[in-house]
Amino acid sequence: MGQVIHKKQPDGKRKVTKKPFVLASVMLAMFMGAIEATIVSTAMPAIVGDLGGFALYSWVFSAYLLMNAVTVLIYGKLSDLFGRKPVLTFGIIVFLIGSILCGFAESMTMLIIFRLIQGFGAGAVMPIATTIVGDIYTKEERAQVQGYLSSVWGISAIMGPAIGGILVEYVSWRYVFWVNIPLGIMAIAGLWLFLHENVERKKHQIDYAGAVLLTVSISSLMFVLVEGGTNWAWNSIEAISLISVSVIAFILFILQERKAAEPMMPFNIWKEKPILIANLASLTTGVMLIGISSFLPAFVQGVMERSPIVAGFTLTTMSIGWPIAAAVAGKLLLKIGFRSTSVLGGVFLILGSIVFVTLTPEAGPLWAAAGSFLVGAGMGLTSTAFIVSIQSTVEWKQRGIATAANMFMRNLGNTIGAAMLGGILNSQIKSFIQRNGEDIDAELSLDSANVLLNEQARNNMDSGVKEVLQDGLTFSLHSVYYAVLLFAVISFLLVIALPKHEKDTAA
Repeated sequence: MGQVIHKKQPDGKRKVTKKPFVLASVMLAMFMGAIEATIVSTAMPAIVGDLGGFALYSWVFSAYLLMNAVTVLIYGKLSDLFGRKPVLTFGIIVFLIGSILCGFAESMTMLIIFRLIQGFGAGAVMPIATTIVGDIYTKEERAQVQGYLSSVWGISAIMGPAIGGILVEYVSWRYVFWVNIPLGIMAIAGLWLFLHENVERKKHQIDYAGAVLLTVSISSLMFVLVEGGTNWAWNSIEAISLISVSVIAFILFILQERKAAEPMMPFNIWKEKPILIANLASLTTGVMLIGISSFLPAFVQGVMERSPIVAGFTLTTMSIGWPIAAAVAGKLLLKIGFRSTSVLGGVFLILGSIVFVTLTPEAGPLWAAAGSFLVGAGMGLTSTAFIVSIQSTVEWKQRGIATAANMFMRNLGNTIGAAMLGGILNSQIKSFIQRNGEDIDAELSLDSANVLLNEQARNNMDSGVKEVLQDGLTFSLHSVYYAVLLFAVISFLLVIALPKHEKDTAA
């Protein structure tokens, strides 16, 4: 841990890192990235109303997530080579440039290109901010501080929609992107004033080939997962071609990493059992997370016939449960260890998933909110335990890439989950309509379900048609939640396999 605390000045005195100010700067940077997701979601209807291009709606989110996922590992490795401060600063600056440009977008295509730039910068923010905390705090302090970092997500989940709604209504949707600028500037100032690293100065052999192959492999996979099953059939020439490119590039990436002097992804860290299990469990919990956050509002609005605000509340409870559990995890880690804390989190994930499997239109939004809270608590316990465990297993020079690899696996889980669970939802609605739609005098298709989300159109709908569509949505969402429960069980089995005794090379 001595890598970060002191830096000698020309007069021989040592500069001391001021931990509370660095933590505040890191939390500002994380808040900037976290609020971006919720605030843009709130503004999207206004953005589409102004710019048009509804068909490109999902790409506004996908472009950002794609670049974020592609770059997260690369930034993690660069921070191990050159230090956290310059790499995080670069990421924040690129993010701010993207944010400024997004606010000036004149078309949906321009907005998507600028969101790519924003995502390119955002890839540095989360993993390196979390790694800095791992550097400047001891193992005992680290557990509690990770709870503070998790609270950033809870605060952004509550504040994002409120700030977004106010800006859209009273100013302009463009300020939704510009609100990040003062946050980013303050975060950079805090890092340069208060964080003093002692990075070993030597000429590094950057693994450019590995970075390019990794980018090609992940980009191709993400593109297929976003477009497959919606705009392309899974067996189409486009989908098969890109999957082939992804697989070939990944095989070449593995071969390249084995011979590189300073590999982009050192595979030796995956040989550590705590890291392997934490990363696999992050993949499965990532699938769960997207399954709930993507499809729960559709159930609350379309089947329970509640307002978008009520639908939002059922998800907000997840963002409340997460930071509370993360703060508790900080204390539990010191008392009962990584494994027991993770197992407890796994139990909460299963309980929350069971609530969703038993969700009925009559159960009401409070039952849905309870399920969200339990899953949020499970995520808070497991993710905090995973990060602290990983950062305690490796030394400074691999902590950046180890932290980034864990976040990458959760991002990958999100993307795979969105595609896979979306496919389950669509196919189940389609088959339900085909089986039950013959008795009513109406032509129904998959798109007919969209009408359930529009209150006025839903109220004007024939009662027989509405009943078929609502029953179809209930049936298909239950299929999705059974898949979520399966992933919760897999996550639980993985955390049970964690070693009982942790080693700590980093404290």
